[in-house]
Amino acid sequence: MPHDRGRAGSRSLADAADVRTVAQLAQLLRRLRRRHARDRLDSELTYRELAAASGFSVAAIAEYFTGRTLAPTDRFDVLIRLLGATAEECGALATARDRVAEARRGPRTGRGTPTPAGGATRTAVVPRQLPAAVAHFTGRSRELAELDRLADGPGPESTFVISAIGGTAGAGKTALALHWAHRVADRFPDGQLYVNLRGFDPSGMAMPVERALRGFLEALGVASSRIPAEPDAQAALYRSLVAGKRMLIILDNALDTAQVRPLLAGTPSCLVLVTSRNQLPSLVASHGAKPITVDLLPADDAVHLLTARLGAARVAAEPVALDDIVARCAGLPLALAVVAARAAGRPAQSLSRIAAELHAAGDRLDPLTTDDDPATDVRTVFSWSHDALTPAAARLFRLLGMHPGPDISVAAAASLAGVHPAHAERLVRELVRAHLITRHGPGRYVIHDLLHAFAAERARQVDDNAGRHSGAERLFDHYLHPLYRAAMLVEPNRRPVPLAAPTVGVTVEEIVDVERADAWVGTEYPVLVAGVHRAAELHFDRHAWMLAWALCDFQDRRGRWHDLTECQAVALAAARRAADLAGQAHALRYLARAQVRLGLLEAAVANLGRALDLADQVDDPLFEARCNIDLAYLLARHDPHRTGLAHAQRALELFAAAADRVWEARALNAAGWHHVLRGEYEPAVGCCERAIALLTDLDDVPGLAATWDSLGYAHQHLGRYASAIACHRRAIGLFRQLGDRFQEAETLTHLGEALRSDGSPEPARQAWTDALTILDDLNHPDAAAIRAKLAALQPAGADAASVP
Repeated sequence: MPHDRGRAGSRSLADAADVRTVAQLAQLLRRLRRRHARDRLDSELTYRELAAASGFSVAAIAEYFTGRTLAPTDRFDVLIRLLGATAEECGALATARDRVAEARRGPRTGRGTPTPAGGATRTAVVPRQLPAAVAHFTGRSRELAELDRLADGPGPESTFVISAIGGTAGAGKTALALHWAHRVADRFPDGQLYVNLRGFDPSGMAMPVERALRGFLEALGVASSRIPAEPDAQAALYRSLVAGKRMLIILDNALDTAQVRPLLAGTPSCLVLVTSRNQLPSLVASHGAKPITVDLLPADDAVHLLTARLGAARVAAEPVALDDIVARCAGLPLALAVVAARAAGRPAQSLSRIAAELHAAGDRLDPLTTDDDPATDVRTVFSWSHDALTPAAARLFRLLGMHPGPDISVAAAASLAGVHPAHAERLVRELVRAHLITRHGPGRYVIHDLLHAFAAERARQVDDNAGRHSGAERLFDHYLHPLYRAAMLVEPNRRPVPLAAPTVGVTVEEIVDVERADAWVGTEYPVLVAGVHRAAELHFDRHAWMLAWALCDFQDRRGRWHDLTECQAVALAAARRAADLAGQAHALRYLARAQVRLGLLEAAVANLGRALDLADQVDDPLFEARCNIDLAYLLARHDPHRTGLAHAQRALELFAAAADRVWEARALNAAGWHHVLRGEYEPAVGCCERAIALLTDLDDVPGLAATWDSLGYAHQHLGRYASAIACHRRAIGLFRQLGDRFQEAETLTHLGEALRSDGSPEPARQAWTDALTILDDLNHPDAAAIRAKLAALQPAGADAASVP
């Protein structure tokens, strides 16, 4: 069996979508407890401490954390919040818990239920993706009543209900949608989906529809590896999965109808909320959306908002100043929240003084404002709040305009500003108090897109080019160095690429082992993907392709092949702009890997060919060897003419010449596998036995696992069934040790074939049944072939429906 790479590490919080058993869920709870201890710089909470904090018994806590008992929903939610799970993690973990509970109850439907388009099986998943509701929500009684009317009317049973919530930037569209969604969430027992489509992101790059679809499909229980490559197929699968379900779907911050249309559920039982700064008239016309316009906040509601934050006595004492502040905030809740945050932080300062400062700030910003857009007046408030910050906090705020989002850690903020993390934490707290950023979870913060745009604008006005460039370089170094370390821990036999020392002022987060590597990448993954794009946008071209290079194995192991394709395409463009031949070669090679996974085989072969040409230009024999072994792996599965042997042999020559013994042995295995495919079984045995001797000395477990399977397959075709069975069983044990479930299933399939040929149908049935269990868990299409094998193995007269 050819083997692409070692699969190291264990399940991280980012892999909650893959959890299927109580034991796996308990493993996530234990990992969450360890991370919580690291965040607190303290020891792990004991079962007794958790019991005291939660009110549950020590015995119950022990049952939940050891996997002997599945925690009830309410208790599970309490525990994960005690352990510092973010809002996003709470949703993912709660969904994982629901999926485990459903699996324990058994299937709802009988055999023969058709699967949705794309071959992915239905999984009983209840997504709960709603972000936290906004604190101090005020007013909007008319809009809330209209939303209630839509939900209470005949729509849920007979009409596909869409509510398009439109309004200017900062008017509170998202706050309204989330406030109402939390209020009615229990009416949607099949779950709630949420996505920020970033339609008006300051970068100008709205979220691609395919990425939003992939996020929804994963939330609905579809393994990343089973998501179709084509957007139309993704949309069809999404509609199939939500059909007949009672769900609430929020499409936030949409750019236009074209971005929204593929995400509409199209089923009478769902209610969809769409928020946008645009009116989306074509959505109203084509889909019967019910438009709700969120106007500027009426003066009375604005007063109520300030009163809730500042107290009735303080507000009542200065009615004239209060009216002036309300007027200067232009009825925008975001602006009012910023002013309220500063006023609350200075209880001794009069409202009259605050109003006067707002007037002064507005005078300085007149050239930036227009008379026809109230949202532009928000600059007055932002500028006033920015100018009140300490110089260091103001500088950090401006530098945040370069961060790719969607959120930032204190450590990243420290690198961006070039300061010690303890100092950065103080600056971050100052920005939170000023309501310029918002706490998103333990140690993580988000910035509203209007504030993000203002920060970037202000940086261009205040900071010189050199200062902004240095900040960006520190930021990209901050992410690249731990990601590089994580990549080399996960695949220690990966050939490193040259990496310069981090820029002075960078806080490099420590990655000490595979578990920490998986956890860190899982937490930072959305930022890392966005960072590839932002580095290219700011012409940090080497950072762009190296971030993509270091991220590749994580994306591949987790089946995020669409993201892998996007990142490598960006990396390739950046490397070409920089005339960096090595960067282009790496990007082409990993782009080809993604294309293989997605079934785009002709494109993959073409890109590997281009990578080989570049390897020749830069005179890099080892890179040429890697490209050849990649082609050997690809052609082993997909080349009817069996020409992959030549590539395996060329890789073998190059690795041997370079004394790279691990990859020399893996190339021997690849050559052995191709000999099997060509019917040359004795040469295959020779190659595999030489490879096993080398790999045993090197203790390369991934290579050994793959090679034992190849050797077993060769023995099987020579009629040496006992030897074949022994080889396959050794491979299965090693794949289980690695946690590589797909390769385990493939080897179980080979074992079943050897057992059947050896006249042992019942052990063969067990091997194939075990393989089928894994493939069904992975939603893998090979499950159909295993079912066919089991059906063919049935005794005469047996009912094929008895096949699992």
